[in-house]
Amino acid sequence: MSKHIKTDSQTGERRCSCFKRCGGCQLDMTYEKQLEWKQSKAERMLSPFCRVGKIIAMEHPYNYRNKVQTVYRRTSSGRLISGVFQSSSRTVTAVDDCMLEDERAAKIISELKRLFVSFKLMPYDEKTGRGIIRHTLIRTARQTGQIMLVIVTKGPMFPSKHNFVRVLLEKCPQITTIVQNICDEQMPLTLGKRNAVLYGSGKIVDELCGCKFLISPASFYQVNPVQTEKLYETAVSAAGIKEGMKVLDAYCGVGTIGMVCAKQGAQVIGVESNVSAVKDAAANARLNKLENISFINADAAQFISELAFKGEKLDTVIMDPPRAGSTQQFISAVASISPKSVVYVSCRIETLERDLKEFKKCGYKAELIQPVDMFPHTTGIETVVLLNKM
Repeated sequence: MSKHIKTDSQTGERRCSCFKRCGGCQLDMTYEKQLEWKQSKAERMLSPFCRVGKIIAMEHPYNYRNKVQTVYRRTSSGRLISGVFQSSSRTVTAVDDCMLEDERAAKIISELKRLFVSFKLMPYDEKTGRGIIRHTLIRTARQTGQIMLVIVTKGPMFPSKHNFVRVLLEKCPQITTIVQNICDEQMPLTLGKRNAVLYGSGKIVDELCGCKFLISPASFYQVNPVQTEKLYETAVSAAGIKEGMKVLDAYCGVGTIGMVCAKQGAQVIGVESNVSAVKDAAANARLNKLENISFINADAAQFISELAFKGEKLDTVIMDPPRAGSTQQFISAVASISPKSVVYVSCRIETLERDLKEFKKCGYKAELIQPVDMFPHTTGIETVVLLNKM
């Protein structure tokens, strides 16, 4: 355990001394108090629509993040440190371990720091333009145990990369694949468009709700797989998925929820505006040998409007929009095709409240509201809402 994290010997609760400097956690209270705070907020904002269910808690609310991004800096004394950017700044807070991140990442990061120094691979300095290493990304698969390391560099140059990889794998044989990502963007913690696979396939595979998913460096994949299974099971159960049902998975990403529905026999169309996500989704469908699901690269609102114009019918629309929520155009498009139900999976309760008001205007009533604690120690609340046509 890191010197930053203190554990109560009686309760097992952890507290981090980096709380105010890091920004990774926003709630510095016992887990029971966190759940009470989130339940109260959900009820205050959403109870006008429907009774709010008891939040689904996480049994072990630590080390759940399967995506770990780390930045590196030289101190004034020349020591190489690793950590995270402070909230809303480019200042780095040194963190040797984190109570939110997968514990396997800490050992890899420790070895990376030693090797960066040994191989004279300096962190990139935005002010001087010197250095090579922008940051690293570690992605872990809970079910398969596979681990991906992405080393993000300023340019294609990576001196002695083959020797570097060989030594790193000797120290960390648990790594499944290593990718060099070349990024000349100025925004921090972003990935460039070019990848060079240094070891392995450049991807890892994880399993979720009985389906397999390919994960590449830029793939969207929920960071808490334990709670994600509970979230998706809640959503699919709310939708009442049965064999032969026609389901539209809007904002489908890499196809996770849609494929769980397809596995239960539904006829599914996934719609996503991101081209690379659609390619990943199609590959995941092939990986799971699912022939009753297809993916369309399109704007979801426009696609639904076209279905309505053609007289097509849907039983259910499942939607999992980004933090900004949905749009009035999308909600109107859904109303135009008149599905029996809509299942809304929300990652931000403020935009959910706004969108539920719009759905109510369009003739849809909330029948179930179920919060899920996807991100312990943060203010985030994930919520599943079932809306039925009035």
